[in-house]
Amino acid sequence: MARPDELVFAPLGGVGEIGMNLSIYGLGNRHQRAWLAVDLGVSFGDEEHLPGIDLIMPDISFLEKERKNLMGLVLTHAHEDHFGAIIDLWPKLKCPIYATKFSAALFEAKCAAERNAPEIPVTVVPSGGRVDVGPFNVEFIPVAHSIPEAHALAIHTEAGIVLHTGDWKIDPTPTLGPPTDEKRLRELGEQGVLALIGDSTNAVRDGRSPSEAEVAKTIIDLVKAAKGRVAVTTFASNVARVKAVADAARAADREVVVVGRAMERVVQVARETGYLEGVQNFRSPEVYGHLPQDKVLALCTGSQGEPRAALARIANDDHPEITLNRGDSVIFSSRTIPGNEKAVGSIINNLVLQGIEIITDRDALVHVSGHPRRDELRDLISWVKPQLLIPVHGEALHLHEHAKLARAAGVPRVLVCRNGDLVKLGPGDPGIVGEVPSGRLYKDGTILEDSKSRAVIERRRMAFSGCAFVAIAMTAQGELADEPEVDLVGIPEKNRAGELFDDLVFEAVMSTIEGLPKARRRDPDALAEPVRRAVRAVINEHWGKKPPCLVHVLTV
Repeated sequence: MARPDELVFAPLGGVGEIGMNLSIYGLGNRHQRAWLAVDLGVSFGDEEHLPGIDLIMPDISFLEKERKNLMGLVLTHAHEDHFGAIIDLWPKLKCPIYATKFSAALFEAKCAAERNAPEIPVTVVPSGGRVDVGPFNVEFIPVAHSIPEAHALAIHTEAGIVLHTGDWKIDPTPTLGPPTDEKRLRELGEQGVLALIGDSTNAVRDGRSPSEAEVAKTIIDLVKAAKGRVAVTTFASNVARVKAVADAARAADREVVVVGRAMERVVQVARETGYLEGVQNFRSPEVYGHLPQDKVLALCTGSQGEPRAALARIANDDHPEITLNRGDSVIFSSRTIPGNEKAVGSIINNLVLQGIEIITDRDALVHVSGHPRRDELRDLISWVKPQLLIPVHGEALHLHEHAKLARAAGVPRVLVCRNGDLVKLGPGDPGIVGEVPSGRLYKDGTILEDSKSRAVIERRRMAFSGCAFVAIAMTAQGELADEPEVDLVGIPEKNRAGELFDDLVFEAVMSTIEGLPKARRRDPDALAEPVRRAVRAVINEHWGKKPPCLVHVLTV
């Protein structure tokens, strides 16, 4: 009798970290499997550790190798950490993509805004609908989250049903879209769920995430009470929050001015897909200065401190159309993502120095998370009754706490894995059965680099200790044709004794050249290496840091 096909799971991003989500499911045997990919997201570069790197993406080398067996890519929702890598990475895969209407429309708008974006077809699946992707039958189950049309995926296979939650929460009173489909999730639980692959973002927080309806009420109260101009910043993709701000503006007899390209794009897509039906038309930034101060509300991008976004430019007083003055208010209707605290703090401080009142989630309920807290995690487990739970979408602490909660809730098997682990889900005992290549790709300008990239490593070193450049012109006889040129970048001008570093380095270069025999001076490589070592040594002696040093030897 033939053995049944194995169902396996491997996270290639989004486990042990928040962001860069990519999960793959395989059906078959170890010699040949059909693969299904879920989400393809980014995380964002950190200027301190990755200077110049805009985006970080999962390494898809395994999927490239398995391209002929990759049946498709299914999107849970249209947040950047779940779909932001598609434009860059899809050309390496060229597989079918499946998404619901809003996600597909936002992706199309994103492609239209990018220079030279490839043509990427997306098959639209109705919310609550099902689609066959090779041997996988994928069901889109509506869940509440901070963007329209977020879905958990019930992946139906001959080996059993897997529930891949995506990002979700239980919100009985969402202001946009349906609540999480408890009825359908309970039905799946009665059918039998082999594995629950679940969001762990808020697994350390007790209780339940508050509802969007409570935030909407708070924003109305704050906008009505405001005296001067009001600016609200939030995640552009949070259409429910955009609607709440619009309702608050209307209640306070204010016009909404949309500021920032990302916000304009989402508003346009939300209108086209019916999510802002009945919401008043918004105004463009050009009219902002012509409206009375108590009749205007600016809805801005930049809640995460992005230096080129609208709010940062307003805080620096260099936005061409939008200004704020003493007595005006800024509402941060968002949570600061870990790593962005300094950038957001800088904007807040600039605004405070200008006499502008700041309201954050520390002052009022102006933001709620789109992720489930501990009581909601328990509810989902009780509805779905999984045989196995694997926590994903979280750092080590989040995964650990989610696993502990699942064990306490009576889940028969709980397994914590890492990016690259190949996990057998069934049939039979689950467990980690192997490893697939995983890692990171860095988007550096328009180029994708891997984590061993020379550019990434060297730029990090240069950010820490500058760089020394030395140019030497030698004759064919091994004599200096002219004085060496020294250029020091990012290195202090003087040492503690007040001596110029330019002079110290120049002397080190000259003494090294003079100390070499003529035969070595005639060989550019044999000359460059001792000069490089001498320059690094003298800078280290006087500064305590060894910068990269580039020596160029020209024979004339």
